Amino acid sequence: MTDDKDTGISKDLVAASATPLILSILGQGEAYGYLIIKRVRGLSGGQMDWADGMLYPVLHRLEDRGLIESTWRESEEGRHRKYYRLKDAGRRELSVQRSHWLLVNEMLQKSWEGQTCSI
Repeated sequence: MTDDKDTGISKDLVAASATPLILSILGQGEAYGYLIIKRVRGLSGGQMDWADGMLYPVLHRLEDRGLIESTWRESEEGRHRKYYRLKDAGRRELSVQRSHWLLVNEMLQKSWEGQTCSI
């Protein structure tokens, strides 16, 4: 089961990383949906290409949990866009998520030491 047939990134990994990625992106400043999708694509070097149908349910859950808030505004191009930004609770959750993911990364790095992998 993969997110994208070209990348091989599993849907489970994409789903697990969605919340910390979105919180981290919004931690850098407010953004609208398409901009978040573009930033994820850029951060992953094009290996993660989220669709609207994946992003918006996560944004709605984060908003329901009180971690982010949204406002409708007119963009510079005159289009109405829904902008999302972190609330204080979202900043706290981002800190928790960061520490958890850093721990997982450290554990994986240690477990892979000395191993060779052929892809």
